[in-house]
Amino acid sequence: MAVSKKWKFISLLVCFFALSFISISLVPYNQISNVEAETTYAQNKAIQQRLSDLGYYNGAIDGVINWETTQAIKNFQYDYGVTQDGIVGPETARLLGINLNDQSNNDLYLLAKCVYAEARGEPYVGQVAVAAVILNRVKHPDFPNTIYGVVYQPWAFTAVYDGQIGLEPNETAYQAAQDALNGWDPTYGCIYYYNPATATSQWIFSRKVVVTIGKHAFAV
Repeated sequence: MAVSKKWKFISLLVCFFALSFISISLVPYNQISNVEAETTYAQNKAIQQRLSDLGYYNGAIDGVINWETTQAIKNFQYDYGVTQDGIVGPETARLLGINLNDQSNNDLYLLAKCVYAEARGEPYVGQVAVAAVILNRVKHPDFPNTIYGVVYQPWAFTAVYDGQIGLEPNETAYQAAQDALNGWDPTYGCIYYYNPATATSQWIFSRKVVVTIGKHAFAV
């Protein structure tokens, strides 16, 4: 009789732990990982927006890394020579122009990267002017309407296709980008700039030059 009660007790314990495990497994994933989801939501949206700007992603900008988003990441990684794991780690984030440590400043970060890559040898006002041209393009109907889209528009900036866009900006580039975001435009609305000594496109010489700053001519 004692043995029977012992086994009944053990059986009840087994059932209890089994039911507890099942009940935990049935809790919706978004409730179990709610904190993690909240900390990555802004990053995921930035990743989707960036991939969308570059033409890799056509889905909703909803912060959900689904199959479509993962495939877009892999396609981007393939084109840029990064391991195709579908995960936006530090290297992929750098190539996307996304600062995973501070999503609120992604526009400033990418603008500063382009300023540093394109104009780090120019006087300070010339660096602000490069940032201003990018922002002027964002507002112009003939160009993409985001900083990401403008910077990575095919063949728009030498620094993108020669890889210098991957360099980390210094404090001067950050300040120049911030000044442009604050409204300083030394170009007076220009949407093009070039170095007359090195430019090879005859078309660019047909644009009206408004001002020359350092080695760059700024045109409309």
